[in-house]
Amino acid sequence: MTTNTPNLFSPYTLGRLSLANRIVMSPMTRSRAIGNVANELMARYYAQRAEAGLLIAEGTSPSPNGLGYARIPGLFNASHVAGWKKTTDAVHAAGSRIFVQLMHTGRVTHPDNLPSGGRVVGPSAVAWDGKMWVDGKGELPIPTAHAMTPAEIEHTIDEFARSAELAVDAGFDGVELHGANGYLIEQFLNTGANQRTDEWGGSVDNRVRFALEVSKRSAARIGGDRMGMRVSPYSHAGGLRSDDDQVEVLHETLARELKKLGFLYMHVVDHSSLGMPPVPVSMKEKIHKAFGGTLILAGGYDLARANADLAAGLGDLIGFARPFIANPRLPSKLRDGVQLTAPDFATFYTPGEKGYTDYPLEP
Repeated sequence: MTTNTPNLFSPYTLGRLSLANRIVMSPMTRSRAIGNVANELMARYYAQRAEAGLLIAEGTSPSPNGLGYARIPGLFNASHVAGWKKTTDAVHAAGSRIFVQLMHTGRVTHPDNLPSGGRVVGPSAVAWDGKMWVDGKGELPIPTAHAMTPAEIEHTIDEFARSAELAVDAGFDGVELHGANGYLIEQFLNTGANQRTDEWGGSVDNRVRFALEVSKRSAARIGGDRMGMRVSPYSHAGGLRSDDDQVEVLHETLARELKKLGFLYMHVVDHSSLGMPPVPVSMKEKIHKAFGGTLILAGGYDLARANADLAAGLGDLIGFARPFIANPRLPSKLRDGVQLTAPDFATFYTPGEKGYTDYPLEP
């Protein structure tokens, strides 16, 4: 880290990695992985955006049961490793660093998006009124999840740990566990989805158990210094509760335990720009203090707010998501004061190059 007041364009040392700037490309589902395998088109997309000091690749399932959305990538077999190697090689050749986000969607899926034998699972069999896009069928109601047995929970934890190993084989610099946005890890954290009465639910310690067991076993395979976790306190994505009166102590507890495991960073996303409750500054400060390491902040940032939060020491790195879609060289545009191009919302999740790799590369 530099000794001067940090800003978006100052370098940063993240564990063993030297980052050219403090701009992180946040993970974004883009649904271009045909057959759930990362491909050349995706490699080009990420390489185009390698001006970011750190890229975090889109949510990638560690399990057949976690392939919740149409055309999202997996990372649980040899073809997945080979597919992702194209992206990691391209990003490294362009001079940046890249983590993969391991995202098991849990109950946020439809069976028709899963491979043969796949199952919609969650901590508890709690119904919600969500819908899921299925290619060729449109939006379909999400069925009530199967409540995972203790044996199924153990198997899923091992799937995460194995996927972390495969991520290193694929050339990723590290792994981010997706503990946010209503997916499986957060489903265990949140009483909106977790109504268990065994050791995996109820108290704060029990609700954080799944996240911590995934973290421990994954860190045992690749080292905590290659790992981060994303959280979204107060979010109600995926039908979760945003009014849990234990949300702060829960995330403080999680942060303290991740510190013990030597995790590289925590990534806090605030979804207030999407109409959800904001994450109070006090919550960010508590997580930062409890964790003690690098904190990535994300959620509706612009240049001024990013630099203000960095200067105030609220976080260390700033994540940008949607601005990167239509502005591959976002860091240059922010640095030079160039007006940002607006993205085409209609092509966020469609297959093919349009709205993906065809945005102008010139600042």
